Amino acid sequence: MGGRRRWSFGRLLDGFFFVFAGLAAVWLAYLSFTQTFTLGWAGIVMAIFFWGLLAYLVLPRLHRILTAVYVPDYFMGRTRTSDGLLGDPVNLAFQGERAQVEAVMAAAGWIPADPVGLGSSWRIVTSTLRRRSYPTAPVSPLFLFGRMQDLAYQQEVAGSPAQRHHVRLWRCPDGWLLPGGRRVDWLAAGTFDRAVGLSLFTLQVTHRIDADTDIERDHIVATVQNLPGVAVDVIRDFSTGYHARNGGGDSITTDGDLPILDVRGVPDATTAGARAEGRS
Repeated sequence: MGGRRRWSFGRLLDGFFFVFAGLAAVWLAYLSFTQTFTLGWAGIVMAIFFWGLLAYLVLPRLHRILTAVYVPDYFMGRTRTSDGLLGDPVNLAFQGERAQVEAVMAAAGWIPADPVGLGSSWRIVTSTLRRRSYPTAPVSPLFLFGRMQDLAYQQEVAGSPAQRHHVRLWRCPDGWLLPGGRRVDWLAAGTFDRAVGLSLFTLQVTHRIDADTDIERDHIVATVQNLPGVAVDVIRDFSTGYHARNGGGDSITTDGDLPILDVRGVPDATTAGARAEGRS
């Protein structure tokens, strides 16, 4: 009896309004769509409004409702989008403190991404349209352990914000172990943005990623593995190699291996500075 899930009026009421909000959003989108045929030229504006309503309100709300039901809430080697969809695969791990991770990524030529905000979002749109470089462009939030990435890095390709290498990192909870019992400090998801397009599942404007995520994983490893103090170990067949799609609807493939980058031998900037002062 102690393990039985208990229901309360508050829980039922919360669930009712959760579903009601989704149905109301669908009805509002339907009304907006049907009205576009009666407004002449104004229908073009209404059609744009309908797309925005569908892409940024209706479909995300529906995905939140559905994924709350059918997507299990445990670690499966995949990130999740803010709408609850399965996102990019977890394909890297790190051992070391935050300052050491930051130091090795900087030494390898990786640039921290700007936080997502109105200003940075507008800048990446205008930079993409005008084909101007934006080396610190933000990356969309993905979730692991119930929270957004702690760190995000990127490398722009040919000065184009539409194409870039990028990787997100999450600090593992204290005492958390990988399936199989291995302990790591960070998990990461690295993918390559190949173009800007529309999400298959939400119709939102987003980056489309290259399907072979192992190529990007190996690129990240190659940029740091020869730095002093870095060691690399690989868990073979950590996850089953699979063909699937990420939260934007892009096809993804992987062999399932999980490289672990041990950066505990890398001095962070503070330690390096202290050693330099001691020698002087």
